[in-house]
Amino acid sequence: MKTIWIYAFFILMTVAGGLVIGISNPPGEWYQALQKPFFNPPAYVFAPVWTILYVLIGIVGARAYLQRGPGDTLNLWFVQLGFNFLWSPAFFRLQSPAIALGVIVLLLISILALMMASRTRDRLSVVLLTPYALWVAFATLLNATIVFLN
Repeated sequence: MKTIWIYAFFILMTVAGGLVIGISNPPGEWYQALQKPFFNPPAYVFAPVWTILYVLIGIVGARAYLQRGPGDTLNLWFVQLGFNFLWSPAFFRLQSPAIALGVIVLLLISILALMMASRTRDRLSVVLLTPYALWVAFATLLNATIVFLN
C-alpha cells in the first residue's frame, strides 16, 4: 500500500507542478507575435502531451525513490524537473527565447543523464523517459528556430 502512495505522490507532485507552471506563465500576446516555424504544433497539443509526459516523469521519480532511495538517480530526477519547470518562466515570463534555449538544452542533457544513470538498474524507466527525451529534443529544435527567426 505504501508503494501506491509513493507513486501517487510523485505523479501528483509532477502533474500539479506542471499545471501551476503552465497556468502562471501563459504565452500571451507577446508569444503570438513571434515568428514561428512551420512545424510549430497547434496550441491545443501542448496540454495533453505534457500531462502524459508528467505522469511518466512522476512514475520514473517514484521508481527511483523506491528502488534506490535518496541518491544520485533521484537527484538527477529532481534536477531535470527543476529545468523543466524553469523553462516556461524563462520563455514566457522573461520573454526570452534565448535564455529559454539555454534552459532547455540543460533540460535535455539532464534527461539523458537520468536515462544513462537508470539504464543498468531500471530499463523500464529508460523506456518511460524516451518519449519525454524525444519531445524535449523536438522542443529544443523549436525553441532554437524561434530564436533564429526572431
